[in-house]
Amino acid sequence: MPKVIYTSLNADQGPHTGILQSAGFDVQAVSRDSDLFVEENLAEAVQDAEAILAGSEPYTRKVIGSLPKLRAICRTGVGFDAVDLAACDEAGIVVTTTPGVNQHAVAEHTIALLMGVARGFPELDRRVRENRWKRGLQPRVMGSTLGILGLGRIGRAVAWRAMGLGMRVIAYEPYPNTEFVEQMQIELVEFGDLLAQSDYVSVHAPMSAENHHLMNAQTFAKMKPGSVLLNTARGGLVDEQALAQALKSGHLRGAGLDVFETEPLPLDSPLLELDNVLLAGHVAGLDTKSHYDTFEMVAEIVIELYKGGWPAFAIQNLKGVNDWKWQRD
Repeated sequence: MPKVIYTSLNADQGPHTGILQSAGFDVQAVSRDSDLFVEENLAEAVQDAEAILAGSEPYTRKVIGSLPKLRAICRTGVGFDAVDLAACDEAGIVVTTTPGVNQHAVAEHTIALLMGVARGFPELDRRVRENRWKRGLQPRVMGSTLGILGLGRIGRAVAWRAMGLGMRVIAYEPYPNTEFVEQMQIELVEFGDLLAQSDYVSVHAPMSAENHHLMNAQTFAKMKPGSVLLNTARGGLVDEQALAQALKSGHLRGAGLDVFETEPLPLDSPLLELDNVLLAGHVAGLDTKSHYDTFEMVAEIVIELYKGGWPAFAIQNLKGVNDWKWQRD
């Protein structure tokens, strides 16, 4: 039986195990006692896998080169920046994601962060707990401007919800869905104009070498004074030290963050010292519906690959390959 090992967090529950076992796969979990972000630990944990249901642990060239049986790395999510695609191409390993299953969860979480920061959380909560009540004025969300960096599935889901709150939505997107933009009457603007006009900037760009620290000291300086940064995409898109300085100076009113450069967020992070930062632990894409759909899809992708299919909608590498087979020659 082909062996599938899952490393993804929260994978102990879901439909994938039953689906795969019914299709004749041997499904196993990794030990949660091992730090899978250490290359040696990860390589040892998945040594015998033919397919991995992967989380955000780093599949580097070194790890990939130590896994001779591996045929597929199947991410339970839409990000694949932790996987060395070039190394997978050379080894003939398919890399897949699960597009279209968690955008509503991320969008709801983004709006929750937006509304929380807009209304003064977490500081208000802390003050009540410490009997230091403070009543102050906050800008109204309705009528304010939300700037969306990246108008893909998640960005569009956020835009739709923000408009329901009465917000003006503008976006920076090099390759827009013109039908959606026209239907929702979203104004497309240049990056700098978005920063200058937005009361809230929500980051939904993909992680890449070019986008590393997309939000930095220079871009924060271009943001509208008193505006708010929201990031539910990838931690590496934001220079956290520069963000902390922009928040401390008062140039930015607040931030809502679900992702960080180092996860878990180190306890010495300057962000933890600030009352105007609302934090969550990389959970934006998690709700009961997205969880079920993600693990159902990833199991079906593995089965299709094993049977000789090619689920192109989910495959992120091996461009131009038309003779890939699960069984090696």
